[in-house]
Amino acid sequence: ILSSCFSSLLSKPPANVLEGDSMDQDVESPVAIHQPKLPKQARDDLPRHISRDRTKRKIQRYVRKDGKCNVHHGNVRETYRYLTDIFTTLVDLKWRFNLLIFVMVYTVTWLFFGMIWWLIAYIRGDMDHIEDSSWTPCVTNLNGFVSAFLFSIETETTIGYGYRVITDKCPEGIILLLIQSVLGSIVNAFMVGCMFVKISQPKKRAETLVFSTHAVISMRDGKLCLMFRVGDLRNSHIVEASIRAKLIKSKQTSEGEFIPLNQTDINVGYYTGDDRLFLVSPLIISHEINQQSPFWEISKAQLPKEELEIVVILEGMVEATGMTCQARSSYITSEILWGYRFTPVLTLEDGFYEVDYNSFHETYETSTPALSAKELAELASRAELPLSWSVSSKLNQHAELETEEEDKSPEEQTERNGDVANLESESKV
Repeated sequence: ILSSCFSSLLSKPPANVLEGDSMDQDVESPVAIHQPKLPKQARDDLPRHISRDRTKRKIQRYVRKDGKCNVHHGNVRETYRYLTDIFTTLVDLKWRFNLLIFVMVYTVTWLFFGMIWWLIAYIRGDMDHIEDSSWTPCVTNLNGFVSAFLFSIETETTIGYGYRVITDKCPEGIILLLIQSVLGSIVNAFMVGCMFVKISQPKKRAETLVFSTHAVISMRDGKLCLMFRVGDLRNSHIVEASIRAKLIKSKQTSEGEFIPLNQTDINVGYYTGDDRLFLVSPLIISHEINQQSPFWEISKAQLPKEELEIVVILEGMVEATGMTCQARSSYITSEILWGYRFTPVLTLEDGFYEVDYNSFHETYETSTPALSAKELAELASRAELPLSWSVSSKLNQHAELETEEEDKSPEEQTERNGDVANLESESKV
């Protein structure tokens, strides 16, 4: 009875399944499949307007506009490698952690040696003869842990107030004094060196190196070019400044291998020396879109459909410190304006040139063909064909037509021959 009831239940479909939906489902699985509930964060991240053919995805930046790389290293098992280069690890820490470690290192060393000074005095019995003037202690006027801690600070920092002094009747104290002096010098050199390098890092110098918020594509000297602008806000210049650019775009090889975030060089004047900058005033960096360019086949209509990112890197030495500085920025497809140019920012005043940084990011529209550089090159090659070639090709076409029309009427043949004669006379002229 139980088996028959169980089989009857399995044979009946659920009542909450609609008739129209059951037709679209698999015949062997009539049970309705419910989608799992997504967490709130996942539901918020879903796009509101979803297309059936293609879902609009937001391009994830590889390098943010402020130059910071949007890459997080996870599942790093060999964490001991950070301790092998402890100096660089401390320098790369944030300021709050760096200051915390700086204070903790000195406090721990003072407490550690203060404890040893107190133990020496306790083992020798100096604590039992504090009021005995005939007793020679290891350290005079050391009557507890607090005084031992203060003596440790005076020893390591070489303050020397003169109230607590080590005596010559304590050889273990003399040895400890030597050890603390040497280790204290090492700690001072290490921590002060970290703080000095941390302070003198040229990262903040890159804050005054600015890039235009948009890149533009327009014609320059009859060629389609990709351009962006860089500038230096300080009067102290960047020595030996150089610029380079990378195209970040995923690709798939002919063998089927998928390479995520593939990096391709973008020529910004490497062979002509234009990539080496004299960055006294804002400069427009230009990339000529030719056959070697990754933008060779990209037109204005195709550009918004591309998922790519252009990373620009400006490097040079800080004139004040001589340290190497690097500034970075990036442009995605929505930040590349087709058919625009940058507004001039340099004007001649009375005896000097003035840069108007209010117009640094401004652009204006200009007439630019919407075709790709490849299509423009094909049109230019067709327009430069010689006249003799076009006439001879027409003659050949007419000769083929004559062979095909041999069985036609004499009137038509005469009219065709007359047309060829007229075409030959035109070619001679």
